[in-house]
Amino acid sequence: MATVIRLQRGGRTHTPYYRLVVMDSRDRTRGRVIDQIGVYHPCARPQALAEIDMKKALKWLCEGAKPSDTARTVLSTHGVMAAFAAGKKPEDIQAAPVAAEAATS
Repeated sequence: MATVIRLQRGGRTHTPYYRLVVMDSRDRTRGRVIDQIGVYHPCARPQALAEIDMKKALKWLCEGAKPSDTARTVLSTHGVMAAFAAGKKPEDIQAAPVAAEAATS
């Protein structure tokens, strides 16, 4: 099954939050969520906040899930893509989710 890591919008008007989810790429818009790997709050003050489970994210990337452009940016900001490029395996990472503030430019 071809999978994709994407952002799924939630929240009210003008106060969005996004969940980083893994979905089947053939049913992207209305498909069932396979796994949730994190949450991204772009409207959090003073800076955007993201909580990403690095172990789950690396697991799905190692299994071949393709991140969307925006999901790749969020994952890169929090070091997941660098760990994936360095060849780290999910077993090498602690199970605790990574909570970090995103640098807004």
